[in-house]
Amino acid sequence: MTSTGGAGTSGMVDWNLAVATATRLVRPGPEVSRDEAREVVAELRRHAKASEEHVRAYTRMIPEGAAPHDTPVLVVDRAGWIKANVAGFRELLTPLLGKMQDRRAGTPGSAVLGAFGGKITGVELGMLLSFLASRILGQYETFAPATRDLPAGADGGGRLLLVAPNIVHVERELDVTPHDFRLWVCLHEETHRTQFTAVPWLRDHLKGEIQSFLTATDVDPGTVVERLREAAQTLVGGRPEGEEGEPTPSLVELVQTPEQREILGRLTAVMSLLEGHADYVMDGVGPQVVPTVAEIREKFQQRRARGASRLDLALRKLLGLDAKLRQYRDGERFVRAVVDQVGMDGFNRVWTSPNTLPTKAEIAAPADWIARVHRKADS
Repeated sequence: MTSTGGAGTSGMVDWNLAVATATRLVRPGPEVSRDEAREVVAELRRHAKASEEHVRAYTRMIPEGAAPHDTPVLVVDRAGWIKANVAGFRELLTPLLGKMQDRRAGTPGSAVLGAFGGKITGVELGMLLSFLASRILGQYETFAPATRDLPAGADGGGRLLLVAPNIVHVERELDVTPHDFRLWVCLHEETHRTQFTAVPWLRDHLKGEIQSFLTATDVDPGTVVERLREAAQTLVGGRPEGEEGEPTPSLVELVQTPEQREILGRLTAVMSLLEGHADYVMDGVGPQVVPTVAEIREKFQQRRARGASRLDLALRKLLGLDAKLRQYRDGERFVRAVVDQVGMDGFNRVWTSPNTLPTKAEIAAPADWIARVHRKADS
């Protein structure tokens, strides 16, 4: 990646240093021969293509014959995932970093502190990414500017990443059938790709909400850097979970303002919807095409719930990943309840506009969403 100045290498975060640090520290993947690696990549690409047809038929989100916005499917290694995510973070965090840099401008020694602080934060971000890069199986990267090595969809939006070494690692750890597990993972991630390619307004809506959340922050730059430092120290074992027995607050818990809390409620609801819908579709399609889906689901749920280690649990808390686990559960219950009541086409009214997305309260009370969206529309 090349620097563009400003927030690139001399601003609040040295993004190039974040990539270099994460790539250097990330654990090596499982041992595979060159021929096996090629076979894994080829099979994931085949499964991604097959999943596209399965998911579209099951969800009925894309009318037959329609041409949705297309986005690429990329099978990457851990270093490729790191580069892609740094590019996405950089795009999303620009408003917040600009505000933080403006706040710091004019203070004594700000230029020297800025360059030095940007390198520290780049290293710390790289340490966090090195941890996450060995755990992510797949990801629909919604805000994905194209780079020389990583293409993206038109207008800077979207690519599906499948992290081959992590998929192989987990299928071995769970002792499940590789062919079935790879297809099962692709079904989940393809659902996310379908959500964004079938609903053109969703990406811009979500990006607008996230950037509104970030620009509304009233957090001191030093506080953000301190949270990154706490996460990095936890990662390398240099710091316990909390000081004197107290739990470490998550980055999400830095929310300060009523406006941020309101936006965060809407973001939590839409993320619960997206994650729960992907789990629901994966379970709905799975029995038709994945013979061992019941075994995979049971073993994967156990792994997801317990984390891999105490370190995993500490970082999940710090990064707010426990909330993501709740999103899977709550969102899947919402989707299942709505489909049971009004069918798949009735559920698909959720994609009509931002106004038909469920609220955080409606995620927990699906009947309220049905009453608001269906009875109002049908009256």
